[in-house]
Amino acid sequence: MKVEFLEFIEGAKQAKGLAVIIDVFRAFSMACYIMNNGADKIIPVGDLELAYKLKKNNPDYVLMGERNEQIQPGFDFGNSPTYIKNIDFTGKTIIQTTGAGTQGIVNAINADEIITGSFVNINAIIKYIKTKNPSIVSLVAMGYRGKIRADEDFLCADYIKKSLNNIPINFNEIYKSIKNGTGKRFFNPHTQDHAPSSDFDICLNLNTFNFILKVNYSDPNLVHFDRINI
Repeated sequence: MKVEFLEFIEGAKQAKGLAVIIDVFRAFSMACYIMNNGADKIIPVGDLELAYKLKKNNPDYVLMGERNEQIQPGFDFGNSPTYIKNIDFTGKTIIQTTGAGTQGIVNAINADEIITGSFVNINAIIKYIKTKNPSIVSLVAMGYRGKIRADEDFLCADYIKKSLNNIPINFNEIYKSIKNGTGKRFFNPHTQDHAPSSDFDICLNLNTFNFILKVNYSDPNLVHFDRINI
């Protein structure tokens, strides 16, 4: 098994084999909470206008996400797991569009298989990869806005790679490193409305879920995430 490390939207375009598109803060941590709260499916969308079109044509769909961390006009929710953690999404279809995570999904056009990456289900991700045992694993750290390195995504990729190679990991050190690095932005008093400090621990709540989210291509024009229990 060859494990490759890639970054940003350009890295997603280069991903091959089994691609893990990583967005810890906050898209794919949030996606896990959404699915755990009963959602039927999540449709990852890169283009904002497509997201609006889907919502217009399907008013019962739940539209959520962000651009530049801000909730967009007409959206039902932004990109903060704090605000959806206790929402019942049973049977709902979610449209999710963000500036980093979902951009990675739609741009990983050369991958054979795509799953999402986050700390909240990281052991399930590792177990899935080991079970599949692909020849190539592409770990794509999406970073901030899909173009700036973010500690959380880089360290999540490193965690997966080390685990696949049976190298010991100290998550407490990872947690501290993120909190003292790019995670500082969640403790800014001026951003608490859209990026509350509670998001930090919600997204770093290690192994909260025992499932992965895999891209389903059954409808090539409208892919969605499937929940696969591990």
